[in-house]
Amino acid sequence: MDYLRLGSSGLKVSRICLGMMSYGDRQWRDWMLDETAAEPIVRRAVEAGVIYFDTADVYSAGVSEQITGRLLRMFFAHRDDYVLATKGQSAMGPGPNDRGLSRKHILSAIDTSLQRLGTDHVDLYQIHRWDPQVPIEETMEALHDVVRAGKARYLGACNLLAWQFAKAQYTAERHGWTRFVSMQSHYNLLYREVEREMIPLCLDMGVGLIPWSPLARGLLAGTRTRNGQRRTIRARSDAFADQLYEASDFDVVDALAEVAGERGLPAAQVALAWLLRRPGVVAPAIGATKVEHLDHAVAAVDVALTTAEVTRLEKRYQPHAIRSDAP
Repeated sequence: MDYLRLGSSGLKVSRICLGMMSYGDRQWRDWMLDETAAEPIVRRAVEAGVIYFDTADVYSAGVSEQITGRLLRMFFAHRDDYVLATKGQSAMGPGPNDRGLSRKHILSAIDTSLQRLGTDHVDLYQIHRWDPQVPIEETMEALHDVVRAGKARYLGACNLLAWQFAKAQYTAERHGWTRFVSMQSHYNLLYREVEREMIPLCLDMGVGLIPWSPLARGLLAGTRTRNGQRRTIRARSDAFADQLYEASDFDVVDALAEVAGERGLPAAQVALAWLLRRPGVVAPAIGATKVEHLDHAVAAVDVALTTAEVTRLEKRYQPHAIRSDAP
């Protein structure tokens, strides 16, 4: 496993981040794995040198954080041996203040996340989305206070548009508050719109990019076919994926299958190898529901694609509408 600094911060993370959204309660999503099923996957990740784990309060309504905390305590002897990230912003209750990026919710959300995770701090605390109803000054000051209180070591953002991210960073800098060191964006061979503005902005600001859905919710791994076949439980029930991808994306999937076939490698491994070499990308957040998913992701770190192969993978791409939502 290789390790990189997260942007220009001093925090080092593994090139593969294990996203923990898949582990939780099937009442939330029918493709969730419980703690017993998740344990061998997390064990393999730790054995492979993965030290970076990402979850969120909204995943399985907090159950993912509980599972994440218990498994990491099981496999790591010391808290400083791994990097733990979570997110806040989503609705966690029926009340009007149980969501968003107000000071009230941020300070409540970090405390309840820490309780579920069973730790006194997270290494990276991320806002899950933009909140247009709250002044960015209120949000950034509250996040700064979370860091000053020792409850988070660094701050990150997810799913923002470039102008929103620039505004947040400028606000923090102007007031002497903590800035974001990472951006978690939707980015893969089938959705590359962050290459327009977000990635250049992150490179300019020294911000590390953490792509989510690096395999396009399984589409790049072959879980869906051009003729409508859906080969996994998640592919059959993931309505959000239906909103993200289009028929033209299968042209890219075909190119990926060609390159992977010539290499004798799984398509998922080649797709991740492409993403790992993109400018600004530090650690894709992969979802793994089988041990072999984790093995393919780790192996991708050592796959070097040729310039010709990269051109073949990229040339069939069709631009998409820019989105800033997230699961």
